[in-house]
Amino acid sequence: MLIEVKNLTKSFGTGEVETKVLHGVSFAIDKGEFLSFMGPSGSGKSTLMHILGFLDRPSGGTYLFNGKDVKNFSDDALALMRNAKVGFVFQAFYLLPRTTVFENVRLPLLYAGQSLQNTDDQVAQAIKAVGLAHRAQYYSNQLSGGEKQRVAIARALVRDPDIIFADEPTGNLDSKSGIGIMRILQNLNNEGKTIVLVTHETYTSEHGKRIMKLYDGHITEDIPVKKRRFAQEETTLK
Repeated sequence: MLIEVKNLTKSFGTGEVETKVLHGVSFAIDKGEFLSFMGPSGSGKSTLMHILGFLDRPSGGTYLFNGKDVKNFSDDALALMRNAKVGFVFQAFYLLPRTTVFENVRLPLLYAGQSLQNTDDQVAQAIKAVGLAHRAQYYSNQLSGGEKQRVAIARALVRDPDIIFADEPTGNLDSKSGIGIMRILQNLNNEGKTIVLVTHETYTSEHGKRIMKLYDGHITEDIPVKKRRFAQEETTLK
């Protein structure tokens, strides 16, 4: 079991202006799963992802990561977990604009204190994994939106994290580029990587193996995907 959550709550503010966002959610995520959190804006899915990705702390309940209770971690320990155990892919890419693809992907390794001489192979492998080896020395502002998101995925991969969180990764892309990004995530999952996707789109969520629907901070459904979207697309293409 990679993640176990029990009666997790999250509130913002205090006293009379307190806003409850998560209302005692409970679930588990096994290693190698591809789970899609789906819900409308304001459902609590991004807040939940921020907690699971060590970007925020819950107000109550229990969050176990690899069997360890996250509430016992200091802020410094959470920062180390974010860098070593988790990869993030966001809708807005967050690439450095006047920096090459190679340099953008190498950033997490530099933050981890690795020397430049010892990072080249790791970076090259991550870039190759998303099909951008031919763009390694391009600057990020020379890339299309889909290519930028591929760079973001490579950057999330470069430290070989236990889990990748993708928050609306196709939100800024056209449909063709979006399908390409979802195929990459599915392939990574097929190779054993744990993926957690946050989306408001049914089509995108069906690329996962399991869909968890949230509404007003409650889990309303937790269901397996009977036939993954990528498999359907491959069948159609044949």
